[in-house]
Amino acid sequence: MTIDDRRSTMDDGRWFGHPRGLSTLFFTEMWERFSYYGMRAILVLFMTNAVATGGMGLDDVTATAIYGLYTAVVYMVALPGGWIADRVLGLRRAVFYGGCVIAAGHFTLAIPSTTAFYLGLSLIVVGTGLLKPNISAVVGDLYPEGGARRDAAFSIYYMGINVGGFFGPLVCGYLGETINWHLGFSAAGVGMVAGLVQYQLGARHLGPAGLLKEDGNALVARAVARRSLYRSLEAAIGLVLIVVVLQSIGAIHLSLLGFVDYTGVVIVAIAAAFLVYVAFFGGLTIVEKKRVGVIAVCFLAAACFWSGFEQAGSSMNLFADRLTNRVIGGWEMPASWLQSVNSLFIMLLAPLFSAMWLALGSRSPSITAKMALGLLQLGVGFAVMAWASVYASAAHTVSPNWLVATYFFHTTAELCLSPIGLSSITKLSPHRYVGQMMGIWFMGAALGNLVAGRVAGLIGSLPLPQLFGAVTLFSVGTGLLLLLFTKPLKGWMGGVE
Repeated sequence: MTIDDRRSTMDDGRWFGHPRGLSTLFFTEMWERFSYYGMRAILVLFMTNAVATGGMGLDDVTATAIYGLYTAVVYMVALPGGWIADRVLGLRRAVFYGGCVIAAGHFTLAIPSTTAFYLGLSLIVVGTGLLKPNISAVVGDLYPEGGARRDAAFSIYYMGINVGGFFGPLVCGYLGETINWHLGFSAAGVGMVAGLVQYQLGARHLGPAGLLKEDGNALVARAVARRSLYRSLEAAIGLVLIVVVLQSIGAIHLSLLGFVDYTGVVIVAIAAAFLVYVAFFGGLTIVEKKRVGVIAVCFLAAACFWSGFEQAGSSMNLFADRLTNRVIGGWEMPASWLQSVNSLFIMLLAPLFSAMWLALGSRSPSITAKMALGLLQLGVGFAVMAWASVYASAAHTVSPNWLVATYFFHTTAELCLSPIGLSSITKLSPHRYVGQMMGIWFMGAALGNLVAGRVAGLIGSLPLPQLFGAVTLFSVGTGLLLLLFTKPLKGWMGGVE
């Protein structure tokens, strides 16, 4: 089938000048992000809320560690999720099965049971690994010709992410905080089901996008991959059983916090080993080796950035719940509603940043300079939090405008680092390692999420001005350090802009 043939099958209707299939993927991702951010907005609040009022009654350290581990693993499973889609299921089926597992996870969270809680989180992790990386790939597959139309499509698709991220906390947060926590989790599940229904109804507009080849060679390769998947699952289950047995007989003593910390060490070790292997044994040229060195710096920058940014759902959410005056005309706004501010700012500011980078042209800052600016702005946001913390106490709550200002700076920081980082990895990576290098970028995000959860756990034991002040100094310090090395790193990029 030629490009023109594929285009004709997908252009059976137009949607803002794009194939009708884009609307199917837009609303699927919108509902998935509605469910994810809606659940995330109340997750820490539910865990730290007293048992008498429907929560789990966990302390801040444990709750934020669980939150950090959960959000980290969500990033990590994107790699096996992409592999399963490419080799076994196909993109389209992976998206649908992933959505089903996500919905099951949210509805499992709605069951008032500790076992159901952990099972629900695990299901959401697995489902997100199947859906999240692969639905983006289907968007790209709608445009086999590539070019500007594909770039414009991803801009529209990105808006769907933030529309869902905006409304999710509003709906799930209101139901969870004001009526029943488990009703909030149920609402997230209903949102994912709505996404699945419209995905199936709109599948006819996708044409062949995201489908696996059905020729003989492809079927043989799929059978081999399926056997490899089964062996990997058996090995993983066996490893888990061994750890459980050793823990039960007292041979090892692994706590939740210890497991979180070990996971961080494993992430760093895997990323370092892979980058060293590629640089020294990957058959690269000198220019490619230098670019891999820049990717290593990007990995560290991503980890540092997300270790601060991802406290939005943990320490900053707890600050909104305990120390922020949310009373408006006698009615108290749910704390989780402030989780929607970032998505709102993204929708407002993303077009402005895109236009600004285009207008600057050749004068635009380098990749690492933009990342440094992102870290510096992250630090400014936490400086606002440190300032607010001086006045905040249980007896004297502060205005939510402090958090709104913080989220503004964090959003501008995100727009300097996150999309730039994704784009830069594709440009800097040696051609045969692009997918794996993208995995390194997401591992940096996973590491940052783990650290964010551990740092947020200090909210109950460390004075807040000191906690947020330390994050400010760390973010500004790493930003300045990266800025200092911007010129030599630009030379290592070998002409990549």
